[in-house]
Parts: sequence; C-alpha cells; structure tokens
Amino acid sequence: MGICDRILLVIAGCRLVMTRHLAPVLGICILASGAFGQRVAILIPEKSVRDIEYAERLASGVQRPIRTLDLAQSAAAFRTLEIANPYNMTATESRTVSSMMGCEYFLVIRTGGLRRESFAKPEYFESFSVTYLVSGRTGLLVGWWLKTLEAADQAKADQKLLDSIDSSAMAIAERIRSAASTEANTPVIDIEVVPDEKSPASDGLKAPIPYRRIKPQYTSTAALYDVKATVDLQADVDLDGKIIATRIVRWAGFGLDESVDSAVRSMNWRPAMRNGKPLPMRILLRYNFTKIDNH
Repeated sequence: MGICDRILLVIAGCRLVMTRHLAPVLGICILASGAFGQRVAILIPEKSVRDIEYAERLASGVQRPIRTLDLAQSAAAFRTLEIANPYNMTATESRTVSSMMGCEYFLVIRTGGLRRESFAKPEYFESFSVTYLVSGRTGLLVGWWLKTLEAADQAKADQKLLDSIDSSAMAIAERIRSAASTEANTPVIDIEVVPDEKSPASDGLKAPIPYRRIKPQYTSTAALYDVKATVDLQADVDLDGKIIATRIVRWAGFGLDESVDSAVRSMNWRPAMRNGKPLPMRILLRYNFTKIDNH
C-alpha cells in the first residue's frame, strides 16, 4: 500500500534541494530526419549491459539516418549537471539537460529484470523497460512508457524485450511528431505567480487554497516497482477559484503525474485574494510519494 505523504504549497520558482548524486550516465544524441527534423537525446543513467543494448537498438529504430554524438563527451557533459534523480527531474533541470545536449527532446531509459511469482502462476521472470520522453523546450514530460515481457527464464524475457523495440520506436516517433505540433500551437498564459512571502507583492495577499484537500493515489504500477518520487504541479486558479490550467513541472511517470493532476482538479479552491479582492494566480503544489509495506 502506498500513500502521498505530504502536500506542500511552495513558492513558484524556489530552488529544490537535491540529496543524491547522479551515477555516471551514457548519452546518445540522434538526429531524426524526414517529417520530424527533431534532435533527440537518449540518456541511460545506470549503464547496465541491458540498458545499453536496448538504447542502441531503440536509437536505430526511432528514425533513420541517425547521427550519434560522441558517447564519452555526452556522458561527461551530463555528469557536470549533478542531477539528483534523472528519473524524477524538474522542468528546469530538463531544459538545462536539453540545452547541454543540444537536443529538442530527450529520452531517459531504464531497464531491469525481476523474478516474480503469484497465485495464478508459478515462478516466472520479467524484463522491463521504462522510457521517459521529455521536451527540451518546455522541460515537461510528453510521453512515458512501461513495457514488460515475461518468460520462464531471465535470458528469454530479456530477448523478448529487445524483440519488442520496433513497436516502442514507432510509438516514440509518433509522440515526438504530435508533441512538436502541440507545443508550437500552445498559447502562453500570462498570470501572476505566488510571490515570495518577504517581497512587497505579498502584502495583503492570500494565496489560493483548497477548501478540502484530496490526496492523490499512490498507483498500483508505482507500488509494483517500488517507486519513490516527488511530483510538482503548477496550477492556474482563476478569480472564481476554478482550475484553468495545470502543468506537471516535476515528473515521475508510473501514473503518479496523472494521479496528482486528477486530485488537484477535483478540489474546490478559494481564489487568491489581495486586499479583499479575488485575482487569478499560479501556485506550485508538491506531493511526495513512497511505498508503505503492511507487514
């Protein structure tokens, strides 16, 4: 069973404190030609043999021809950024990564193997891949995929995963196409953000708050893979207390982003007030997720 262990209203634009250092990362940058014309980087934080083989095959299938940056230079460039958790980045971190790699989009890939068992069937082996597709322009997650394949032994499960790459490459290529079109036509909403409490703009201001808080669900998919993550969401609340837009600005995947968005949109909000008058305002909400075992 899992819970969202806290909700915190924070000041938009504040610095997030990171506590874990990043392991060496292998980076591949590919140039997708044809209809896309988008440069896409692939990052493999854990650099396992399975990760590298999966990423190399995926890169060759996303779009041909492919131009690859020097892997050692890419890895060195990424390490200088000191990203605490490459699977749970903020939008600011993501834009910095994209700028450093010189790509419009980037993928973060993790693969793994697990031995499982259930009441329905005896012991079996699973090979899985987790793929995040991130926009370098916005820093937002534009696609997330979890693929799992099972077999009687780990080697066969791994091979099944590698054999499934063509379908994964097609899905990624299509998402890049649609994301590029959507981003080009998405208007920018000009709205005041919650100011620093010590600034003059905070005088007489009450930030938006929900009348009743709703906790986002820790998803069964996240529980299955023991995910611990933080999700930050920006919400634009109009002068009537209605949510008019949301953006996940620190993404996690595993259905947690959607869980947070759904919970925030389900709440009834009191609008921001300045000197007794309502006004639209952008707030930043933070949710921390962890798995709790009931033993």
